[in-house]
Amino acid sequence: MKHIIATIAVAIPLLFTAACAETTDGTAADGSSQGENTKKPKYTSSQEAAIGAAQNYVDTMPFSRKGLVDQLSSPAGDKYPKKDAVFAVNHIKVDWNAEAVEAVENYQATMPMSEQAMYDQLTSPAGDKFTKKQADYAIKKAY
Repeated sequence: MKHIIATIAVAIPLLFTAACAETTDGTAADGSSQGENTKKPKYTSSQEAAIGAAQNYVDTMPFSRKGLVDQLSSPAGDKYPKKDAVFAVNHIKVDWNAEAVEAVENYQATMPMSEQAMYDQLTSPAGDKFTKKQADYAIKKAY
C-alpha cells in the first residue's frame, strides 16, 4: 500500500509537468507558442505610471507632444523624471494632428480668435506647443 501511494505521489507531479511542457515543435502542450502568454515588456513603476497618466491626459483633453512631456515632467505638473515622461509619450498611441484639431475646436467654442491668433496660440512655447505643421493642419480643418 505504501508503495502504491509513493508511486502515485511521484506520478501526479510528473503528469502535471508533462501537461505543461513544450512539445518538440516549440509549442506548449496546450498549443500556445513558447512564451506567448508570459512575455510582457518590463517597465519601471514610474514608466508604467507615466504611461497611464499620459494616456489619461490625451483621453481627457488635447495635448501636443511637447505639451504632454512638459506636463508630465513639470514641477508644477506630475513631476515624473523627464526621461520617464518622454518614454511614456513614446509608448501611447496618439494622432497629434487630431489633438491639434481638438484644441482648435475647444478654443473656437470658448474663445473664438482669428486664424493668426489661433496659430500663435497653438505654436507658442507658452501656449499649446504644437508643431507648425500640426497647427497648419488643424487650422485648415477647423476654419
